[in-house]
Amino acid sequence: MRFGVLGPLDVRTADGAAVRVPERKVRALLAALLAHRGRAVSAERLAADLWGGAGPGNPTRALHAKVSQLRRALAGAEPGGRGLVESRVPGWLLRAAATDADRFAELVERARGAADPAARSALLGDALGLWRGPAFAGFAELALVRAEVTRLEELRLVALEDLAEARLELGGHAELVPELAEAVRRHPLRERLRAAHLRALHRSGRRAEALAGYEELRRRLAEELGADPGPELVALHRAVLAQDPGPARPADNLPSPLTPLVGRDAEVARVRGLLGAHRLVTLTGPGGVGKTRLAVASARRLLDAFPDGVWLVELAAPGSPPELPELVAAVLGVRDDGAPGLGDVVARLVGAVRDKRLLLVLDNCEHVVARVVALLAALLPAAPGLHVLATSREPLAMAGEVRRPVPPLDPDAAVELFLARVAAAAPDAVVDLPAARAVCARLDGIPLALELAATRVPVLGLAALPAALDDRFRVLAGGYRDAPPRQRTLRAVLDWSWELLDDRAREVLRRLAVHAEGCDLAAAERVCGGDDVLGVLAGLVDRSLVLVAAPGGRYRLAESVAAYCLERLEEAGELDEVRTRHARHYADLAEEAAPHLRGPGQREWLDRLDAESANLRTALDHVVRRGLGAVATRLVDALAWYWVLRGRLGEARRRLEAVHTVARTPATVAWHTGVTVLMGDGADRDERVAEVLASCDGPHTCWLLGHALYAVGDVPAGEPLVDRALAGFTATGDRWGTAAALGDRAFQWLLRGDLDASARDGERSAALFGELGDTWGQLRVVGILASIDEARGDYAAAAGRLRAALHQAERLRLWSHAADLTGELGRVALLTGDHERARELHERSRDLARRHGYPIGEAHAEMGLALGARRTGDLDGAERHLLAVLDRHRHAGLVGANALPLAELGFVAELRGDRQRALALHQEGYRAALTSGDPRATALALEGLACARAADEPELAATLLGTADAARRSRGAPLPPAERGDVDRATTALVEVLGGDFARHFARGAALTPRQAFRLRPRARR
Repeated sequence: MRFGVLGPLDVRTADGAAVRVPERKVRALLAALLAHRGRAVSAERLAADLWGGAGPGNPTRALHAKVSQLRRALAGAEPGGRGLVESRVPGWLLRAAATDADRFAELVERARGAADPAARSALLGDALGLWRGPAFAGFAELALVRAEVTRLEELRLVALEDLAEARLELGGHAELVPELAEAVRRHPLRERLRAAHLRALHRSGRRAEALAGYEELRRRLAEELGADPGPELVALHRAVLAQDPGPARPADNLPSPLTPLVGRDAEVARVRGLLGAHRLVTLTGPGGVGKTRLAVASARRLLDAFPDGVWLVELAAPGSPPELPELVAAVLGVRDDGAPGLGDVVARLVGAVRDKRLLLVLDNCEHVVARVVALLAALLPAAPGLHVLATSREPLAMAGEVRRPVPPLDPDAAVELFLARVAAAAPDAVVDLPAARAVCARLDGIPLALELAATRVPVLGLAALPAALDDRFRVLAGGYRDAPPRQRTLRAVLDWSWELLDDRAREVLRRLAVHAEGCDLAAAERVCGGDDVLGVLAGLVDRSLVLVAAPGGRYRLAESVAAYCLERLEEAGELDEVRTRHARHYADLAEEAAPHLRGPGQREWLDRLDAESANLRTALDHVVRRGLGAVATRLVDALAWYWVLRGRLGEARRRLEAVHTVARTPATVAWHTGVTVLMGDGADRDERVAEVLASCDGPHTCWLLGHALYAVGDVPAGEPLVDRALAGFTATGDRWGTAAALGDRAFQWLLRGDLDASARDGERSAALFGELGDTWGQLRVVGILASIDEARGDYAAAAGRLRAALHQAERLRLWSHAADLTGELGRVALLTGDHERARELHERSRDLARRHGYPIGEAHAEMGLALGARRTGDLDGAERHLLAVLDRHRHAGLVGANALPLAELGFVAELRGDRQRALALHQEGYRAALTSGDPRATALALEGLACARAADEPELAATLLGTADAARRSRGAPLPPAERGDVDRATTALVEVLGGDFARHFARGAALTPRQAFRLRPRARR
């Protein structure tokens, strides 16, 4: 029987069935006995804990009654359950029984013995995942339980600290920051926990927050304990002051090996050496020889050589090969939201890796050799820091490639591997070294063949295995004598393993092969059919035919096994039927996920869909190929919002277009149009939007199209659609839709300069999204509300909003949001005069945007760097950044966004003394401001013209300043003190020249509209 104490008390039988323990007093008795497992607790202490001072007249008799109730509950659940509770002087004890606390302690102990931080992190994550709430929840107040609760909670905190340090070694500092912040809030005086938090902040570039956190701890220790921080924290504080982030492990997505790599140390060293000297290395060899294991092991040893990470892209998906650039972009987190066409995705990848030093591991390239060559031909010349390690059964045959054939294991290594697998399969087997050597020679030293053969030792015994192989190979060798020798060997082993399975195991194994990059148990059960799949899988795992990462993890087939099983599936005439079953399962999964992507389950379901990306692509390929229109439209309709959230608009567009070759619905047409608009494709845009609205004019369609138009800067076209959507959502009580439409309306008001209306709708939107638990929605509104705070001069409020939002964006891996929010924090730092911090944040924002293929984010960051450069006197640097911004805007067609960079270029020209160029730039900026509809942008252009005219036309300059000031104040957004530098500079100069007449000209300007003021010309000089 199993007992759960890491949360509410939970009792289960050995097969997992819940056991009901009635009445709170009986459960309290069980909790007290569990806290003292194996030790007797006196009747007096038990009675005192159960009833306190208001106990029954005869507490001993009452206690006996509760013990009897507990025994009956346990006895009714499982034979022998009654005997778990024993009478033992001076009271009662619970015999040793399994608890989740035991499992927790075991995993933590294993983690402490793991040298690899990835393995340590996985074990600790599993351990902490056992906690369902506070230990002994509901009974922690019992005196007999309190000490055990304290012990367990301390172990939990230590495990959390261990996990944080392991993740810091793996480079996960950014994602750790928000998680540790909450733990530090609950335990503010734990120095080790605080050290991990400060280190995560510092390595994430948040130096000021790290220093503030140290100061808060120092103060609290002094006030509450009369102590100082320990030496580790003092050293960390010095490192932060010195801006030394310490060692941080680069990021990677390499799988953690379940078993050690045997006999490949020399090969790993060779591969590492080749990658140190060459930029493209291909490991070649037949299936089963161990190319993937060697590549992953070599890549893991190279992490320190590639500060921008090591990334594995698996290409062994069944069915039609996917778009390779799309796969690589997804692994690297690069957005795919540009114009349609393969070249654009490649261009974004080039931009993302151009300045990076990273290693890309492309596994199983033989499926898509031509596509690999085409992609690498674009990436490698453009990115000198990019290195590629490929595995393939055939060379890529491209310039610069260094080929390394992967040999079979040498005889000694083969025996070592084989005996290690025998020990795992049959721990009590008698080691017969000559038999082992004979087996390894017979199997040509092929690792996969050796592992499969080892699973037969429990049945045949090691001594009998060589003869069994000889007999089997003579029978099976005839069908493929033309294959290379080692391929014949592996095929023979696979045939042998197959024939030893019963019919049901063969059925499950061949059906598993349709999955791409593995599957979870639910998918295996659905696709393989039947209630016995878990048991069958366990047997296949034991035979090394199915791999599983951990109990309850993903099941997958080695590439050679998968290819073999697909052949068997086709021979059985089941391929089409099973692929269709696979597609229906993933359509169901996508539809189950869709509502959760708009609520509190966003992170969990985004991660789940990320893990199933290959299966979802495979399912879509199949249903389009087979013309299964109903399933195809279900899939794309359910996945469209996921693609938008992940920035994979190019994938969304391509998939929708493919599905429309076999079927279309009003919803899929609406999504296709919305995605096309979001990608900035203006061809026939208005006609397509009108066509969609004519056939499907519900509030969701109106909002989708209006939101897309807003996103590309066409607020006038999107405004009526968003208003219609808001009315529809309000009428139907759709809270998510209402929140989304209000957020767009808030953006509309902000562009118009109406801060009060923007704040009203923005706060309502944020509150609704908060109630719904939709983090994406809250992030959308944060930038708007922070802009309002900035416009009103409340920089502390803006920074607080942005920091909290940044934590959430990093947690959900919404990297474009994270780039924007980081840049906004840089702007706040700039406005508060912290120029160094502003530069750091804007550079980090630019790097993040570039890494994830987000060119508009890069432009925003460049703009921030330009503002900082000019304010510190670096006019050349400011001009360089501003020209880069204009170039990006021109490519993206964002003419209205040019108002600010043109104004800044005008100020640069004016400060250089080039008055005519300054005037021309500010006039161009004014015209750009009119297209944006933002009155603050027109006011800025007028202020720029005033600065340019101040020296030669002071009366007109003072008039322009008056018009700009009135335009800002009319919208409730007067220029904050931190942004008055240029205006104050011009005002000071004009007052010196005009004296008391300045106020008169200023007041004259306040009575004019911006258009009237712009048309004014200087009076002719006499």
